[in-house]
Amino acid sequence: MGKKRMYVCSVEAAMDVIGGKWKPLILWKIKDTPLRFGEIQKKLPDISQKMLTRQLRALEEDLLVSRMEYSGMPPHVEYALTTRGQTVIPLLMSMKEWASKELPDQIRETDKQTIFCPGPVKL
Repeated sequence: MGKKRMYVCSVEAAMDVIGGKWKPLILWKIKDTPLRFGEIQKKLPDISQKMLTRQLRALEEDLLVSRMEYSGMPPHVEYALTTRGQTVIPLLMSMKEWASKELPDQIRETDKQTIFCPGPVKL
């Protein structure tokens, strides 16, 4: 883990660690089972390979995601939530519930039926 950052307030700290366009979605996609890089990218088709790599590294550095290397044939890497990462899921669920209540006209009907939006909504 790199140098610890200092923040003015706890909301600023939380937003730095779990905020942004992609981090919450990545965390949600791996909440139930570890996924390979390519599997995460398939679940988030609008994210570039470079951005996914960058976001996974940041989540790993902040101890929310673990990276597990397997040496089988073919070798592969899986990403999973850490114990700390699992504590973020209730926050994401609260965000989903808030959006469903406060922004229902801005959520596509198919997204209302899912537990969490599959990716950024394009309006």
